[in-house]
Amino acid sequence: MEKRFEICPTTELPPGERTITELNGISVGVFNVDGEYYALKNDCPHQRAPLCMGKVTGTTSVERTGEVNWEDNGHILRCPWHGWEFDIETGRSVFNPHKVRARSFEATVESVDEDSADHEADRPSTPDECDCGSSGDEPPVETYEVTVEDEIVVVYL
Repeated sequence: MEKRFEICPTTELPPGERTITELNGISVGVFNVDGEYYALKNDCPHQRAPLCMGKVTGTTSVERTGEVNWEDNGHILRCPWHGWEFDIETGRSVFNPHKVRARSFEATVESVDEDSADHEADRPSTPDECDCGSSGDEPPVETYEVTVEDEIVVVYL
């Protein structure tokens, strides 16, 4: 059975950024790649390096001798210890995608459930409901600006 973990509002993880967090005892890196979210175990399959602390980059490919192309910019994670490269979207290694891969987890964006953000017990009382003996035009309580995030990044382990 998968467990659901709320990571952060989408506004706190803009494109090209990552966050590393511990989920159920597992270190996980969550990445925003061009507005899509991906999660990888922070563990390189080569020698157990903290993979998600590596550089987010691209990679090269060769079509013909002497013709090198730069591709997948911002989609490749390079291990900080030995430079092994992994596709952030799939966890597959660049050099041997069929045999070597980093563990990946489902990452998604979910809307904040308005019903859960609107609990009766959490609402402050209105001046008419308050029996605080206040009179006049001044409200009996201080007010604060409140914002509600529309979407949050969620990872399933």
